[in-house]
Amino acid sequence: MPIAVDIDVMLARRKMSVGELADRVGITPANLAVLKNGRAKAVRFATLAALCEVLECQPGDLLRWVAEDGRGTPAADADVVLSPEGKV
Repeated sequence: MPIAVDIDVMLARRKMSVGELADRVGITPANLAVLKNGRAKAVRFATLAALCEVLECQPGDLLRWVAEDGRGTPAADADVVLSPEGKV
């Protein structure tokens, strides 16, 4: 059950840099990059809420489920796909 991370999409829509988002959310740019690039194993609800507040979006705008068997959104369309083990 992979999860696609679309933070880059929201950053582009808001014309915001990774550094600015990290500053406004209160996390390091390195930790934001781990999440953005699909290397995170988990995300705290507080962090997700802060991302949504700053980016003025819903959690579903940042994260989406991609079926492994081809149902739903194709994985090829995802910026980053995370498995439950945190592997790309």
